Amino acid sequence: MSGKKKILVVDDEVDILDLLKYNLEKEGFEVEVAENGMEAVGIAKEFVPDLILLDIMMPGQDGVETCRQLREFKELSNSFIIFLTARVEEYSEVAAFENGADDYLTKPIKPRALMSRINAIFRRSKKEIDQEEKVTAGDLHIDKQSYTVKRNNEEFSLPKKEFELLYFLAQHPGKVFSRDELLYNIWGTDVYVLARTVDVHVRKVREKIGEGYISTIKGVGYKFDAE
Repeated sequence: MSGKKKILVVDDEVDILDLLKYNLEKEGFEVEVAENGMEAVGIAKEFVPDLILLDIMMPGQDGVETCRQLREFKELSNSFIIFLTARVEEYSEVAAFENGADDYLTKPIKPRALMSRINAIFRRSKKEIDQEEKVTAGDLHIDKQSYTVKRNNEEFSLPKKEFELLYFLAQHPGKVFSRDELLYNIWGTDVYVLARTVDVHVRKVREKIGEGYISTIKGVGYKFDAE
């Protein structure tokens, strides 16, 4: 088996696919490409990429819907998704992160800057492997190795960033974190993310596991309640 990191590139512009495939393979990545969202979902399930570069504006099925579908598959829970798009509206960025994106970059694409961003994401991911893998907080059992959250016999499916937000807060029960602190610890300094993204992810976590775990401290931020 190849030890190369695997990347899936999804874009309806063949010139962009060729450009990115060439540069990524030159950097040592194993690359597959797709020209639309439906094709991307099919390839991703077989290829199981470590990272997906995903355009938003595509005919038939746009990138946001494609991202949502990709996040439904457990085998892709550890895959990073970076949006590459010409759209600069705030609502597009919010929609991307709401549906499981890890990063959001605007076109035109600068290959060297993109490679730097990708390598930074993989470096950060490697450092996280050495951290404590399991956290028991109250009646929740959170396993970072398998990206699962369990309560009694019930298992919850959370997209990558929602899981990481819950995992981080559960590691520090009772401690209040501001939105900026959560952005730094979950998304890092290599990604520009709106503070509102934290609120969106907290809301989605609450919808899945219940309201009694993450408390809002008005004017300050959020904390995890173990009881």
